Amino acid sequence: MKTRKEIIYAHKDKYQKSTKKERGQLLNSICESTGLSRDRAARLLREEKTREKIDLKKENRGRKPKYNAEVIKALNKIWGILDFACGKRLKEGIKPLIEALERHDEMVFNPEIKSKLFDISAASIDRLLASHKKELAFKGKSTTKPGTLLKKNIPLRLGTQWNDAIPGYVEIDLVAHCGDTTAGEYVNTLDVTDICTGWTETYAVLNKAQIHVFNALITIESNLPFKYHGIDSDNGSEFINDHLYKYCENNNICFTRSRPYQKNDNCHVEQKNWAIVRRNIGYNRYEGIKATKLLNEYYHLLRYYTNFFLPQTKIISRTRKDSKIIKKYQIPKTPYQRILESDIISESIKKELKVLYLTLNPLSIKRDMIKILENLEKLAIPSYHSRKVITPNGVSALVITHNNSKNIELNKIYR
Repeated sequence: MKTRKEIIYAHKDKYQKSTKKERGQLLNSICESTGLSRDRAARLLREEKTREKIDLKKENRGRKPKYNAEVIKALNKIWGILDFACGKRLKEGIKPLIEALERHDEMVFNPEIKSKLFDISAASIDRLLASHKKELAFKGKSTTKPGTLLKKNIPLRLGTQWNDAIPGYVEIDLVAHCGDTTAGEYVNTLDVTDICTGWTETYAVLNKAQIHVFNALITIESNLPFKYHGIDSDNGSEFINDHLYKYCENNNICFTRSRPYQKNDNCHVEQKNWAIVRRNIGYNRYEGIKATKLLNEYYHLLRYYTNFFLPQTKIISRTRKDSKIIKKYQIPKTPYQRILESDIISESIKKELKVLYLTLNPLSIKRDMIKILENLEKLAIPSYHSRKVITPNGVSALVITHNNSKNIELNKIYR
């Protein structure tokens, strides 16, 4: 290579001052002695570089990277705060989160980095974060026992029959914190998900007794920015009972149920069981009043975090073309944003939510959540062993280990 560069440099001036015919003859001679192609040799002879640059500097080809290490570091931190959302959801959540963090003096972003974060596409987010993503793969036990009473009085509703839903039509389900066995009494989480807005509320109950579940459902209604208009449950006896049936009948609430053994009929709440309850709490076994109270303290903070700061996707249409199913989705939005856009919700409630939103600090909420989770783990009867680690890039991570063989990142809080 050094000899080639010497030959090119020696003939460069002569080549640039020659006629077209003379250039062709010179190229033939240079190609024969160096082995370079005519195009490559001509390109080098046309360059206006000094000898030192030709000797020491390689050609820089391609477009320069737009997103440098500082942008990727900031993006990685935001990704962790927003619970490791996918690129499409993360793109819609970046701007509101940065505004909230700066409003509460949690972080200060360089204007250039902030501008790039606002402009970044969902595809670029997924590409830049690809090396940081880890799979979550748990599976737990099903604890639904059928309730035979009143079934004939409660109509069926399929998961695809929610086109007419307005804020207040909800799906409900119980998530069991039973560990590896369903024997004895253990804490359960009541999960209530609004179909129209995606607003989700969770509440821990001491056991699956009908009265406990019913009281939790009433407590959740008092926290919602709307009243129940419809309730859809599975066929468990904790829901199919006189308490809930008479309440719905007296308050003109549409009460429906899913088909037995058809989880897709409750697809909205089933998805939240994983995304909100399991990803945050895991599969440990919890028993007793103290664990129930700590869980409810955690859920009180979690409701602000998920409903005000985490964008969610909603499907618009689902069509089959030959063997392919084509799905179209709305732009990801938070449940809070969907409520502000709703014509059903009153302006006074929207005003209250706006005032509340400005007081919320997402990073402070996450810190308080991890403190409660650490105390909660001390009460766990583990089927999965939990531990907290500090990763090399300064991330405090809650890691779940099953049989000391597989690590699963369940939650990360940036220091």
